Amino acid sequence: MKKAILATKVGMTQIFDEDGVLTPVTVLQAGPCAVTQVKTVENDGYSAVQVGFCDKKERLVNKPMKGHFDKASVGTKRYVREFRLENAEEYELGQEIKADIFEAGDKVDATATSKGHGYAGAIKRHGFSRGPVTHGSKHHRHTGSSGCATDPGKVFKGKKMAGHYGCKRTTIQNLEVVRIDADNNIILVKGSVPGPKKSLVMLKETVKAGK
Repeated sequence: MKKAILATKVGMTQIFDEDGVLTPVTVLQAGPCAVTQVKTVENDGYSAVQVGFCDKKERLVNKPMKGHFDKASVGTKRYVREFRLENAEEYELGQEIKADIFEAGDKVDATATSKGHGYAGAIKRHGFSRGPVTHGSKHHRHTGSSGCATDPGKVFKGKKMAGHYGCKRTTIQNLEVVRIDADNNIILVKGSVPGPKKSLVMLKETVKAGK
């Protein structure tokens, strides 16, 4: 992986290509991101690039983080994330990373926190089939049998049941970059990206190219 950027999800729309084919796309406000730290094998034991994204009021940042941003000569940032890039040594402290780091046709992996659905039943959460809807069945949207008899006398770990649905770190791989608007730092990605609108998205060069 040699390219990565932080973005916020704007929403979804659709575009038409020159042949009139409609493509659903997710609009991402990607960058500009600032390099806040370059980690090396000698100093940190591994190679990585730390970037900051989205400006934040200085009074809302504690003193250690304020000093960290000042050392890189960048403004205070709301989000700070780290990418283990193969070419981390090529980046410089304070360097700006913009949407044009990617090109149309590139394959990327999008990582974000999926939408939360609260406490959901087994039908909505796991796609279970419902029971008979006839009068008197008393089993319409219930989970159904969840345990065993006396032996082993317990519910096995991992059993699909009702519970908290969504709000998990999710990655969708091999998404295609359809269009880049370098002037406005906009990236259009084919298909859907995890998370609600305005959520943080980590866009990275795919690790499964060609598969």
